[in-house]
Amino acid sequence: MTPEKNSTSTRRSARRAPTGHERQRDPERTKALILDAATEEFSAKGFAGARVSAIAARAGVNQQLITYYFDGKEGLYREIGRRWRAYEAEAFPDDMDSAEMIKHYVRVSVDPRLGGRLLAWEGLADTGVDDENAAERNARLHEEVEAIRARQRAGELDDRLDPAALLLMEMSAANALAVYPQLARALFGADASSPEVVECYAEQLAQLIGRLGDGGSGRTE
Repeated sequence: MTPEKNSTSTRRSARRAPTGHERQRDPERTKALILDAATEEFSAKGFAGARVSAIAARAGVNQQLITYYFDGKEGLYREIGRRWRAYEAEAFPDDMDSAEMIKHYVRVSVDPRLGGRLLAWEGLADTGVDDENAAERNARLHEEVEAIRARQRAGELDDRLDPAALLLMEMSAANALAVYPQLARALFGADASSPEVVECYAEQLAQLIGRLGDGGSGRTE
């Protein structure tokens, strides 16, 4: 067999459909296992460093199922993004109290099943050009900026603050335990994902964000 034929054969083998026995499994459960494993793998190593074989090993499934269900690594990563946005829409309703919202964001940021560190990896790998998958994310960010602006008009937040800058500060602070676990460990003397550290930090951050409302329309000069 020539090298060219061998290469073609390998690609075909990698993309084959699952066997009859594999298809008899619960497909939704299998996809959920793969997504959970992929979220942890991408969170640990970023998109570039993650390997499909390692994701399959974490999930305890045949590697070919990842291609079959998600069309490979990139499709799997996109599906993780869609799953997060669906979770966010359900877990963070528009009428959620701002203090509870920021505390909840802190809690989910350290959960490896939800991929809080993925945002940091994406930032480090950013090329300065948005791809086709950024449109939904950007639309969501603009909605959140408008929500902050509405709270400023209602006198709930200091209107001297730029709403876009405030949103970026809130997002960065909420992800601090996931992005800087070494600093949190040094400062708190415990693992950044430990319940006591997470709850302490979440409460303190909520209090700090809450103070921003003290300087609203009723402030004294």
